[in-house]
Amino acid sequence: MDAQAIPYLDLDDPAFSIRSEPVRQARAAGWHARTPYGLAILRYEEVGELLRDSRTRQGSHRWPEHNNATGAYADWWARMLLNRIGEDHARLRRLANPAFSPKLIANLNPAFQAIANELIDAYAKVGRCEFVEAFSGPYATRVICELFKLSHDHWRELSKISTEMALALGVTYNRDQVIANAATDRMFDYARRLIADRRARPGDDFISVLVATNEDKDRLDDQELEDMVVLVVSGGIETTRNQLGIAMSLFIENPGQWRLLGERPELARPAVEEVMRVRPTTTWVTREALEDFTYKGVTMAKGTTLHLFAESAGTDPAHFSPGFDIAQKRKQHFAFGGGVHHCIGHFIARGDMTEALKLLSQRMRNPRYDGEATWLPDSGNTGPIKLPVAFDPEV
Repeated sequence: MDAQAIPYLDLDDPAFSIRSEPVRQARAAGWHARTPYGLAILRYEEVGELLRDSRTRQGSHRWPEHNNATGAYADWWARMLLNRIGEDHARLRRLANPAFSPKLIANLNPAFQAIANELIDAYAKVGRCEFVEAFSGPYATRVICELFKLSHDHWRELSKISTEMALALGVTYNRDQVIANAATDRMFDYARRLIADRRARPGDDFISVLVATNEDKDRLDDQELEDMVVLVVSGGIETTRNQLGIAMSLFIENPGQWRLLGERPELARPAVEEVMRVRPTTTWVTREALEDFTYKGVTMAKGTTLHLFAESAGTDPAHFSPGFDIAQKRKQHFAFGGGVHHCIGHFIARGDMTEALKLLSQRMRNPRYDGEATWLPDSGNTGPIKLPVAFDPEV
């Protein structure tokens, strides 16, 4: 196919939507499209294969370069686990894994439930709330506080810092890099203080486990340890806050599914997967060609960036029936990535969102919009900024 005949998607446009008709038309026309940054991969089969293709590496390492951005955020972005490759990546992941164990996360479920109930208590009898401010924002941040055994009094400051860091993940990164860099410096100050405190007073929290497993010869150095803590805080807050906001919006638009979840709380875990299949907060993941190669007749030159559209793959009609159904068994989605770079924190995200949805569906009956919601751009990392919700008050 002539290169100019391949559909073009303008990812640089702040108004671009991952769920737009041009994306759907491009997916119907073929498995890939051109973008300002390389190729977009649109279909389930191809996204799954290229996620795991050994001829590619994590592609997001060039994000600051794409945006002509420098400074503290760009420096951290280049160093962190997500953007390392080969044995270097394997070593970091191996040393970090004990702190991300499913058992450690499962032991926190009662704490997640207590946080969720406390937040819902504050507005349950009123019958309305601004969901991001009242629930998803504080819940996501307090989960991190609980994971670190940090006083929950810190949640507002951590949330603000994380939000300002996340500006670097949007298409306005170049414009917002001064704010993102200053926030990154503040987050590293937090990380250094927390690590020093756990070295002096170890416990059974995430950071203590991370520190304890890295005291041998084969260990994370101080910079790598700080980078890992910053990754968990910034990534954990933003993704959970955004994904829970998206979940509430999806369930408002699918009220029968919300009633089903309230009646069958065991569906909370499948509900998390269905939400992330249909509307992932991380709308695409990236790979970069490590060498020249040909895939399905298309030549991928070394250095080509591949944007693997998780949302487009997750709604590919060749593999998924239409609609949103938490009781239907689906194929694996790609919202957590795949292959060697599969999200290391997925146990945390799945665990805290499962407990939140279980309780929200039982205590916020008949939710509906209570005014106009405002949203981050529907690409990159997305989610609601404000989500006013009304529901049947508890009596």
